[in-house]
Amino acid sequence: MKVKKKSTFWKRTRNVLIVLLSFFLLWMGYHQIMTKFEQKKYPALGQFVEVDGKKMHVYSKGKGEHTVVLLSGLGTTAPALDFEPLMNELAKHHKVVVIEPFGYGWSEFTKKERTVENITEEMRTALKKSNIDGPYILMPHSVSGIYSMYYVNQYPDEVEAIIGIDSTLPMATEYFQESAPGLPGYLKFVAPTGIARAAVNVISDNFLPIADEETYSEQNLLMTKKLSAWKAYNSNVIEEAQELSNNIKKTKNMVFPPNMPIMMFTTKEDKVNEEGKSNVTFYQDQLRNQKTSELITLDGHHYLHWTKSQEMSKQINEFIESKLEVE
Repeated sequence: MKVKKKSTFWKRTRNVLIVLLSFFLLWMGYHQIMTKFEQKKYPALGQFVEVDGKKMHVYSKGKGEHTVVLLSGLGTTAPALDFEPLMNELAKHHKVVVIEPFGYGWSEFTKKERTVENITEEMRTALKKSNIDGPYILMPHSVSGIYSMYYVNQYPDEVEAIIGIDSTLPMATEYFQESAPGLPGYLKFVAPTGIARAAVNVISDNFLPIADEETYSEQNLLMTKKLSAWKAYNSNVIEEAQELSNNIKKTKNMVFPPNMPIMMFTTKEDKVNEEGKSNVTFYQDQLRNQKTSELITLDGHHYLHWTKSQEMSKQINEFIESKLEVE
C-alpha cells in the first residue's frame, strides 16, 4: 500500500509539473506574439540613430537658445515617457532632448559592456548623429550623474551646465560609507520569459509613475506598461547595475569644473544617518568649490519630476536666465 501511495503521489506531482510547464511555455509564446504586435502598434516617439550598428532612440521637443539633455536613472524602462511632464514644461522655452540608452525604451540592445566610457560615448554619438549641437545642459537623474561627471570631464567644451535630479555622484559611496547598489542577474529573464508582462497585468501600479491623475496621459501610461512588459530589467540594465561599482571607481576622483554652473534638486524628506549626513549635506560638500551653484530641496519622491515638473521648470528657467544668459 505504501508503495502504491508513493507512486500515486509522484504521478500527481509529475502531472502538475507538466501542466505548469505547458502553461508557462504557452504564456511565453503568447508574450512573444504580443510583443511583436505591440511594437508595431506603439512606434517610437522620436527618431532612431545608428550607434555602433544598433538603433538608439532620441526624442526631442521645443526650440530655444539652450539645449537641455535629460538622462534617466537606472532601470527607468522608458525615459521618453517617464520625463514627459518635465519635458513638456521645459520645451516651452528650450530645446529638450531625451536619449534612451541601449536597453531602454525603444532603443535596441547592445553587447558592449555597460562601462561609463561606452555609455557616455554612445550618448554623445547619438546627439551628434541627431544633429543636435552643443553646448548642452546635461540634466541627469539618479545614476546618470556618474555619466554626466565623466562627460563634463572628457568634453568640458560641450557642456555649459549641469542640472541634477537627485543625481548620484561618484563620491556618494565613500561619503556615506556604503557599497554601490546592484541587481541580481536572474532578473534579466523576467522580460523575455513573459514574467514582466504577467507582473504588469497583476501589479501595474508598481511599473507606473507615482503622480497625481492627469499628470501623465492615459496613452503614456498604457505605453509605459507595454514597454515594461517588453524590457523590464533586461540584460543591458542588469549589466549596467553590475558595472556601477567599477564606474564609480573610475570617476570618484573627478570633480565638476569650478566655473561650471551646477544646480541640484533633491528631496526634503531625506534620511539623516548617525553621523548627521544626508543627501543635502552631501551635495553641499560636493558643490562647495563651485563658483556658481544652487541646491534646491523639494517635497517628493526620488523621481522628483513625477510630481514637481512645473516647479522644477520654473527654477530651471530662472537658473538659466541668471547664470547662462548674463552678458
